[in-house]
Amino acid sequence: LQVKYESQGKVLQTLAHRLEELGIDAKKPGGLCCPLQPVVPSPIINGYRNKSTFSVNRGPDGNPKTVGLYVGTGKARNIVCVKANHMENIPPKHKQVAQCYEEFICCSPLDSCILFHEGGHWRELVVRTTSRGHTMAIITFHPQQLGQDALATQKALLKEFFTCGPGAVCALTSLYFQESTMTRCSHEQSPYQLLHGEPHIFEELLGLKFRISPDAFFQVNTAGAEVLYQAVGELCQATGDTVLLDICCGTGTIGLSLAHQVSKVIGVEMVEKAIEDAKWNAAFNGISNCEFHSGKAEVVLPQLLASWEDARPLVAVVNPSRAGLHYRVVRAIRNCRSIRRLLYISCKPEGEAMRNFLELCCPPDSQKKLTGEPFDLVLATPFDMFPHTVHCELVLVFTR
Repeated sequence: LQVKYESQGKVLQTLAHRLEELGIDAKKPGGLCCPLQPVVPSPIINGYRNKSTFSVNRGPDGNPKTVGLYVGTGKARNIVCVKANHMENIPPKHKQVAQCYEEFICCSPLDSCILFHEGGHWRELVVRTTSRGHTMAIITFHPQQLGQDALATQKALLKEFFTCGPGAVCALTSLYFQESTMTRCSHEQSPYQLLHGEPHIFEELLGLKFRISPDAFFQVNTAGAEVLYQAVGELCQATGDTVLLDICCGTGTIGLSLAHQVSKVIGVEMVEKAIEDAKWNAAFNGISNCEFHSGKAEVVLPQLLASWEDARPLVAVVNPSRAGLHYRVVRAIRNCRSIRRLLYISCKPEGEAMRNFLELCCPPDSQKKLTGEPFDLVLATPFDMFPHTVHCELVLVFTR
């Protein structure tokens, strides 16, 4: 935790220096741009991950059908795939499914797909589990030149293996198959095909029940997410008449968990299936003061805020991917006078998110169309959502 605290301190020192370059005297004691709270520990240290992604590649022994995690770099040309048995953060169930998948593809006459242009078919495996005992497996397959009959045969063999064969020991709740000719494919680009079981798995968080689709975002550490969301609720300082804007809302976990303390929640998320989950989650949990919008935040949010005339206090919570927020999203937030408080949840604050922080705090800039009053960064709290790694989830509180 001390190492993580020091790394987050370096992030705030870098931000303070970058703000000084913009003419903003942002340095606080210790060279930080705002007070840094102690790292909030995770309630669970081992086996906390509810989602694991396993690659298929050559192992240290040369087996091209090894299912595990990459070690090495492409630049050094020393990448190998090692089994995840030694990983403390991955639960036994995920390791079991990965081992069974390796057994299946090793018996398959089809090759693994290591490089797209060299052919092969079997690709990565995603395993999702919940505290309710549900397990979802998603297998990615490169079709290459296979016809529909050949594809149907492979799907039937896969289903048989995990329902009647050796893989039945995994007791899968859901088995999905996705044909993909790209590194990553959304459901819209290439639909997830349900081969066996239920279309969704379910999780409980802060007394609420959440439905999870194959590609829906859900915090990887469920117990840690409960601690994080409770803290977010306190840091929002929301009152009964507050409107909460939940940007990059995923399945609606943040907004729905805070719905009881605000007058209204508005969620925005680009993954359409996640929005379907969010709407189902709201209805199932009897929450009626939420609305969810499907689409890219850089398209939906500017339209939403451009005509904002609601007199109620507006608090925004953003929880983007490692790539941070699109510039048009930051601009819409910055130029909306009603947003006086913003919580930015970042899993990689030293990356592209740093650009977002500077855009939020810099002096007005007509050329960049950042005409709104700048924000001040007033508090930062790291949460250890990823034990056994150097990473943290950093919550930054901006006000104006």
